[in-house]
Amino acid sequence: MTKEEYKKLFKEDDAVGWLAIDKQLESIYGTQEPRHYAPPLHFAIGGEDPIDGTSIYESEKQIPHLHMVSYGMSQLYYDEEQAGGEFSKWGFEFTFRIKPFSEDNGSDPTWAIQVMNNLARYVFESKRWFEPYHFIPAKGPIRLETATDIVGVAFVPDPELGMIQTPHGEVTFLQMVGLTTKEVERLLAKPQTGEVEKLINEMRESNPLLITDLDRVD
Repeated sequence: MTKEEYKKLFKEDDAVGWLAIDKQLESIYGTQEPRHYAPPLHFAIGGEDPIDGTSIYESEKQIPHLHMVSYGMSQLYYDEEQAGGEFSKWGFEFTFRIKPFSEDNGSDPTWAIQVMNNLARYVFESKRWFEPYHFIPAKGPIRLETATDIVGVAFVPDPELGMIQTPHGEVTFLQMVGLTTKEVERLLAKPQTGEVEKLINEMRESNPLLITDLDRVD
């Protein structure tokens, strides 16, 4: 898409990239209205959270779980200078599938939104982005002050949302997958990308959607 084509298709107040994400989510969830969480102050004007918003969908596939999707790692708003780019800003958005956890007491896992923001802050500050089959130790439980053995995160292409082409370029939906202490130690001992993919493929055998369960032990 050329800049001129872009200017003909969109207006300056269009959330071009946001709408592209919504369109992909509608292909999975139809008319389901997600619960949406946004920071009180936008990052561009001094807010602390880089992610502009997070939508939470309810899925009954495999087991009942919450499917969270970020908005903010890709270019969400009108920007004719990014028309037809190879990648839209960082080229991905976070997703996270979480089995309801008893200590959330029926509430949405807003702690997971903070995990996403912490990871996003790392990307914005370091200028280093995540790709499929990267992993990162959390140096403790991913849900703070929780007796869970999930202490790390791997990144995989979301099995339903995959990758899309937007007017600003490619966006991959990178799903976060919780890792146990034993799994993190295994990956640290063999940090090659191939070992992460091998582990994820093993997990897929019993958990094809790679849903994170904070009660899981290894």
